[in-house]
Amino acid sequence: MPKKINDQILRPDTPPPSPQAGDIESFMTGRKTYLAPLPLPTDAHPYCPYISDINDVYLDFGGGNPQVFSYQMSLGAPFTCACIIAFGFPMISGVLALLNDFSPELIREVIEDVFFFSWPIAIMMWFFITATCLFYWLKAHKLFTEIIPTRFNRQRREVCFTPEGETEPLFVPWESLCAWVIQSHSATQYGATRQYGMGMGFEYKGEWLCMEFQCAGSQLGIAHWEAVRAFMAYELDDFNAILDPLGLQGPNDPPHEGLHTFRNARAGLHRRLREKEVGWVYAFFWYVYHVMTFWTLPNRLVEWEIKRIDKTGRRALPQAMIDWSQPLPVELRAKPSNTLVQLSAKVRTLRKQYPRHDITEIFAAVYRAERPASRGKE
Repeated sequence: MPKKINDQILRPDTPPPSPQAGDIESFMTGRKTYLAPLPLPTDAHPYCPYISDINDVYLDFGGGNPQVFSYQMSLGAPFTCACIIAFGFPMISGVLALLNDFSPELIREVIEDVFFFSWPIAIMMWFFITATCLFYWLKAHKLFTEIIPTRFNRQRREVCFTPEGETEPLFVPWESLCAWVIQSHSATQYGATRQYGMGMGFEYKGEWLCMEFQCAGSQLGIAHWEAVRAFMAYELDDFNAILDPLGLQGPNDPPHEGLHTFRNARAGLHRRLREKEVGWVYAFFWYVYHVMTFWTLPNRLVEWEIKRIDKTGRRALPQAMIDWSQPLPVELRAKPSNTLVQLSAKVRTLRKQYPRHDITEIFAAVYRAERPASRGKE
């Protein structure tokens, strides 16, 4: 059984003995696509909400700040489901009655009967789902103050992990780190569902240590990894492109989300309306979405939670990790291996020739071309 790193989500399976970028491992309910070792460029737009700190030396992955979207889903999803049950079902019943040529009086009775039957169920479901979301919020909030983030040092070209139960951090060569995205399927009483995640791991003393983060899609998982890879390769200098892809942070705004991001988003919507970038239909549903997610309440809750985290204090970093994070003179900084440089150049060339091909196909083609060349040298 693999050990935990930073209390993140784990899978019980381990990678094949020598995976490489582009490998696809199928399992019963889905598949795992490897993006590393040897972190080749994916050509994805870098974006990662899990980055908590970033500078010219290192990037911290995990242990970040609360997100407005999480509160919007925790508050808005139960409320929306309750509204659909309490008001949507009576309306659907009324339409069906109308299609069956019921009299106006009978249609009204059908709508009233369905409404009085549905609203207690809607209220109970609302409270139940909200309580479930509150439980997961408490669990996530606890992690913000307990997690030691995974740190990527691009000057040393190493990654620092702090596994659960270990007193000292582990330092892993960057090019040996294994990374993957997962797509899995499951069946419930409500139908088939899909889950996606991005993970990283390495072998240590005969055990496989790994962590995984949930994400909304496979391509988004690749974008999360690309943000880390591009940082380590000195290809990413605009850190706002990672942390604020929608441009919701003003020059004098705090780095976290809050009321300022809502105001900036609304001002941006009105600007796009004036410049005819979007229409009134888009604007209407923008307002509907924010009304159904309780307007500015999620933003206010994020600001409150960040103040609470600052008051509680985050977990202190090990001294070995602090020393390892110090800047290095230019002449002592590590450089990428010749193999990584050559393979990355070939990936970019093939990507230009076949822009519509999946990136894993590009990786596989590059490695297939390398095998005959390696045999020739032998």
